[in-house]
Amino acid sequence: MGVRTGRTSTPCRWYVAALLTVVVLAGLMAPVAPAGAATGVGVTAKKVKVGIALVNYDCIKTFTDSIRLHQNAVYQAFIDDLNAKGGVNGRKIEPVYADYCPLGSAPALAACTKLTDDDKVFAVMGTMIDFSGDAQACVSNQHHTVLMSYNLTQAIMDKAPPGLMIYPGATDERRVRVMLDLLQQQHTLKGHKIAVLGGNNEAAMVHKVIVPGLKKAHVPMGSTAVLSIDPTGDLTAAQAQLDSFLEKWKGEHVDALFLSGDVVSSKAFVTKIRQKLPHTLLLVDTQDVKDAAHQITASGEKDNPYDGILTAGGVTGAEYAKSKNWKHCTAIYRKQTGKHAPGPLEVVPGPDGKTLDTYGAITDACQITTMFRDIAARAGKDLNTKSWLASVNHYGHIVPLSSGQFGSLGKGKYDADDDFRLVAWDSSIGAGGEWHAITPVRNLTG
Repeated sequence: MGVRTGRTSTPCRWYVAALLTVVVLAGLMAPVAPAGAATGVGVTAKKVKVGIALVNYDCIKTFTDSIRLHQNAVYQAFIDDLNAKGGVNGRKIEPVYADYCPLGSAPALAACTKLTDDDKVFAVMGTMIDFSGDAQACVSNQHHTVLMSYNLTQAIMDKAPPGLMIYPGATDERRVRVMLDLLQQQHTLKGHKIAVLGGNNEAAMVHKVIVPGLKKAHVPMGSTAVLSIDPTGDLTAAQAQLDSFLEKWKGEHVDALFLSGDVVSSKAFVTKIRQKLPHTLLLVDTQDVKDAAHQITASGEKDNPYDGILTAGGVTGAEYAKSKNWKHCTAIYRKQTGKHAPGPLEVVPGPDGKTLDTYGAITDACQITTMFRDIAARAGKDLNTKSWLASVNHYGHIVPLSSGQFGSLGKGKYDADDDFRLVAWDSSIGAGGEWHAITPVRNLTG
């Protein structure tokens, strides 16, 4: 099981230029909130209480190739830095942490209840994962509380009051639409026959976005497969279903496969696909497959099944490692923790053969805390739900700190990342492999 972040190319889109000027801008801009408006829940004259929802990797380590440790300390480092620099319009950020197991809805719903009903936070940020969307709706719909999270889909965001759910990255739906446009411009699928593979959590994405997009592009298609993924992580039934479809695709002469979702793009599935359909062009709607690809390279296996897999990304890890954005985040992390910040091209061994995604934890925390500060600062002195929504709906250019140069928020658009290009995985780059740029980065809102 994978956990997606806002990193489209692994890095996240952050605006250091805006970062360097945000405090000045916040002071110069007129507050969005109406005069005399009351402060919101969790907001006092001196503080704003925020919830930090984080995945407990102990319960999913059997199903994932990469894990994160000491996440609270990583978030605290960036919160301490923001508070040392004045917080949000003079208010210090007071974090409340809640970790949960992302298997099924109940644990995430419990985290929502804890943070909203018990701790009465103004906003929840971090990684709130519930594929049904119930836990995210618990935060934004039932409690009318700001949610800034990764792993959001447009379908989940559409159920919330506009502007209460913010995704620093790009939704899968928008990423797929942009990717299909880029593939068509490059004539990548010309001469291919393609099939689509997803899990039951991706059924809407498969049937409402990917398949219609491929048909619109007039790409010949084989059978569509939506596997039954057990929420407990048992993949036995799904693997048997995959075996059946692999035989069917052979008979249909399928030579390209679009993988949707973390499960079907995990090592167990991709390895089997490569064994049965070795010359098939693979496409995927997430860059988080890099974790599995890194682990395979680290194991010393000669042939990496992820080599050549295509997706839509932004700046590459090599580009991001040299950026001012990453230097800004690492400087804060080192100052606050005294520890080395592993870069996007570093593969850090972890326990039980896993890799440590400390880099991802750093970029996520740096990105989401900074974005929260920027939006809340523009909301003005009277920070409440109304002023927050006004700030979001009129924000405009906002580049998430974890990647390149393009990003935006505004009425009807609440996923920020706009940096896109076509990329392919290449295990020969760096120590563990890296995305290879096929097209230039472009500003694409989808």
